[in-house]
Parts: sequence; structure tokens; C-alpha cells
Amino acid sequence: MGQYVAPIRDMQFVLHEFLNVTEEFKNLPAYQEIDADIINQVLEEGAKFTQEVLFPLNHSGDREGCHYDAATKTVTTPKGFKEAYKQYVEAGWGALACDPEYGGQGLPVSLNNSFYEMLNSANQAWTMYPGLSHGAYECLKEHGTDEQKQFYLPKLVSGEWTGTMCLTEAHCGTDLGLLRSKAEPRGDGTYKITGSKIFISAGEHDVAENIIHLVLARLPDAPEGSKGISLFLVPKFLPNADGSLGERNPIFCGAIEEKMGIHGNATCQMNLDGAVGTLIGQPHKGLNAMFVFMNAARLGVGMQSLGLTEVAYQNALVYAKDRIQMRSLSGPKAPDKPADPIIVHPDVRRMLLTAKAYAEGGRAVCSYVALQIDRELNHPDEEVRKEAAGEVALLTPIVKAFITDNGWIATSEAMQVYGGHGYISEWGMEQYVRDARINMIYEGTNTIQSLDLLGRKILMDNGAKLRAFGEKIKAFVEENGLDESMSEFVTPLGELGEKVGKLTMEIGMKAFTNQDEVGAAAVPYLRVVGHMVFSYFFAQMAKIALEKKDSGDRFYEAKLATARFYFARLYPETAMLIRQARSGANNLLALDADLF
Repeated sequence: MGQYVAPIRDMQFVLHEFLNVTEEFKNLPAYQEIDADIINQVLEEGAKFTQEVLFPLNHSGDREGCHYDAATKTVTTPKGFKEAYKQYVEAGWGALACDPEYGGQGLPVSLNNSFYEMLNSANQAWTMYPGLSHGAYECLKEHGTDEQKQFYLPKLVSGEWTGTMCLTEAHCGTDLGLLRSKAEPRGDGTYKITGSKIFISAGEHDVAENIIHLVLARLPDAPEGSKGISLFLVPKFLPNADGSLGERNPIFCGAIEEKMGIHGNATCQMNLDGAVGTLIGQPHKGLNAMFVFMNAARLGVGMQSLGLTEVAYQNALVYAKDRIQMRSLSGPKAPDKPADPIIVHPDVRRMLLTAKAYAEGGRAVCSYVALQIDRELNHPDEEVRKEAAGEVALLTPIVKAFITDNGWIATSEAMQVYGGHGYISEWGMEQYVRDARINMIYEGTNTIQSLDLLGRKILMDNGAKLRAFGEKIKAFVEENGLDESMSEFVTPLGELGEKVGKLTMEIGMKAFTNQDEVGAAAVPYLRVVGHMVFSYFFAQMAKIALEKKDSGDRFYEAKLATARFYFARLYPETAMLIRQARSGANNLLALDADLF
């Protein structure tokens, strides 16, 4: 059923050589004691858990799926999932990056991020159970009352209880302003919540004894639209004062969705029939509070596709080195065999290198964003925190949309390496393609992310966050512009930076007279900006590789070759994308709907 080996060497390169995290941590009081040895130890132990415990459950979990019992309204996860979760909890993995005040280990987000890549490579469906809990933890930590935090956070941190977010409803999809779930005050500080939610990942399961649902609903006096939404904490079991489980709260799973992928995770239809909940944050400000959870989830979904890209690449590479078929066009490369391994063929290498480049570029971006979160939350200088927050806001839709787009491309290319065997489930590749496809849809479709990037993150502040990031690119280009060995990287990087600036201004001017121009340009625009970010990071990684290429470590030779492939084969997509973004809205909107 394939294999998975955690890419520790590349993770170490990104953390220690590209980002130099230990030096960064010296400026963050909470992490000043974190050194390279601690980081490497966590990575090595994380690799053992994901490789030995989770990966063997991935294929079987996909084949078995979750089981719904209509009589008891309960869900049983695939064989081995519950036991693996117990090991996860006992080892303290869920507490890795959580606040020690609530039982956490207080380690950096950037280290936890690398561990989550491993989890997603090994078993995305399983990882969603604890992964959503972390988002619930972040939301409660920021917006919960002191009582809620002291009571619920230790249980979420320990993993004894898990969390979900219950947002959308059958009639409203992404447009949460249309939701109908109601919350009525009970007179004792709690609320009676009624309604139905759909697409609730891990909404019901057997891996933990209690589930904490974060539910969006409307109070009786709520204004219309998104400004009338409040957020409530609704436990599966109402806990007693001592933390033990009390009576069953009437929030039940009505069914689980039969999906294309992630079969091992229960995607539930949840029905609330007067379920008891408590308010999180301020009345009618629930969407703002839930955005903490949603942004964490969006970064998490990007990590899901990064994990799938890596594991699909690894298995396609092993297959390409082993599978023999035809001879190389330039003459036999394995004359002792009846045919050559397919890795000698140029287009097979193109497919492998596409997946490799998207994995390594995605790893650099996700790790960078995680480090900015560490800086945003922990740096003593307010200006540094503000700058980091701006970059996290700018890059979050890139992580979610660009990396999941790339994950779909990469897993498809990796499956293609197998030829006809790629469609056969026993090889495991078709599962990665199915699992990758959902990542482009949930937690806000990639079109929604594109609109968020262009409309909210860039045009709404007149491009301030984009310009600030662009200044870093410009400084790097100027610093390395006279280095002939870097010209193949910095020249296209500099050109793209200028083109993005001009494109942004052009779209902004059009939007003054027609807002549809933003919607028409958003998707190709996001991919252009995504490539700009990848180009910037690949150029930096190439510089390190050039400096160390004579060290005798062939890792740097491979890194340099991957960067060159990226600029030669993947970066050129930007020319087409810029033309698409500039083509305007008319070619999309001129045709009457009844003529489609």
C-alpha cells in the first residue's frame, strides 16, 4: 500500500537554513530556550508516530469509511482510528503548541506546523479529528470567557475532548448571512439552540468522549445578514461542574455524507433540537469570533494538500525507479534489463519534478507563515507583531488556495506516473487525488479565497500589505542583482514583482466603475501572486544551495535543480494568468444566462 517517509531533511533545511528559526526564537520570550536539538527531536519522534501508527491506517480507513447507526445516531470510525487517537493523546501531541496555562507544551507554531504536515501525509482523514480541535482551542482562547477557557481549554488541549465548527446550512452554503439557526435565551445565561447544519467534519465520532461544537446561530433580536450572527459553545454531553460528563445535549448527527474522498472522516449533518449552549464573545459578533477558527482551518487545509503532495510524490518516485517500460529515446539506460525504468523518460521526470517543486515550495511558504504567526503572537515589539499579522492575513488565502490547487495538480501528475495502475485502488494513488480535490472546496472555495485576497486583503487597504511584502522582494532582488549565479532566479522574480504591482493597479482602477472586474480577475490573480511568493522563496533557497553546493552534500544539488525546474517550467504560467486577469469581465458576463 505504498510508503511514507517524513521529509525531515527538507524540513530541517527550511527551518534551520532558510528561516533560521532558532535565531528568530531568541527574539520571542516564550521560545528563547527552543534550540535546534529540541526541534530535531520533535521532528524525529513525529516521524515515527506518523509513519508507524497513522500511515498504515490510511488506505484501510479509506476503504472502510465511517459507519452511521441511525438508531443511536452515532458514528464509528474505521478500525484502528480510535486506538491511534489514544496513542496521540497519551504522547501529548495535541498539546504541542498550546499554552502551558491550559496544559500545553508551549512549543512554537512553526514546529507544530511541520508535525501537521507529517500527519496529513500519513492520514488526512484521521488528522481532521484532532486538527479541528486546535482551531476550536484558538477561537475559545481568544474570544471565550474566563470561565469557558478555564473549563474547556484543558480538555481540548489534552485531547480528552475534540472540537468542531458548525457554520453552514443546506440553503446558504458560503453565504452565512442567510443562516436560520436560532438561539433563544433560557434565562440562566444559557441558550436553547435549534437548527440544522451540514458538512460538519468530525461532527460525530467515537475517538473522544465529548465533542465541543462551536455553532453559529441568531438571537431573537438579531439584525439581518452577517451582522446578526452569534457564536455559541454547544457540547455533545453537558459537563458537570467537576468536568465529568452529564446528560446528552440534543445535538445529534442525522446522517453522514457519502463523499468522493476523506472517507475516514465523518462529514455530518447535525441537527440541534433545543440544544443548550453558551455565548462566545459578544452578541451578533459571532462571525468575527469564528474567523479565528476559520483562518486556522484555512491554513490547515493548505497543510492537508502539502501533505498529500509530498506522499504522492514519494510513491510516484519509487514507482518510476522500479517500473520498466520502453527504452530511453537517447539509448538504453539499463542494458541489463529488457526495458528502462520509466524515470529516464523526460515527461515522467516533468511530472515528478512538478510534484517535488510544489511540495518544497509549499513547505517553505507554510513554514514561513507559521513563523509569522509565532512573531505575531509573541514578539515584544508591537510594530513587529503588526507587520507579521499583515503578512499572515495576506498569505492565508495563498496557503489555502494556491497550495490546494497545486496539490490537485501534483497528485494528478503523480497518479499519471503509474499509468493504468494509478486508477487501481491497491496502489493508493487514486485516494490521494480524491482526497486532494475536496481541499479546493471546503473552508471557503478557492474562488472565495481569491476574492478575499484581491478584494479584502489588497484592494481594501489600497495594496498596503502587498506593497510591504513587495518591498522585501525588491530588496532581495537589489541585493543579489549583480550576482551572475543568481540571475536566473532574481531576474524573473524582479520582473514578476513589477508585473503584479501594475496588474493590481489596473484591476483596482477597473473596479471603480465595475466591481465585477474583481470577480473576473480574482482566480488567475491569486495564482499570479502565489507564484510571486513561491518565486521569492525558491530564489532564497537557491541562494543557500549555491553557497553550499560544493559541500559534498548532494541535497543542495537537488535543491538547486528543483529551483531551476520551477523557474523554467512552472513560473511561466504567470504570463498566461496575467493575460487572463487582464481580459476583463465582459467575456464572462456578455452572454445572456438563457443562452448558456
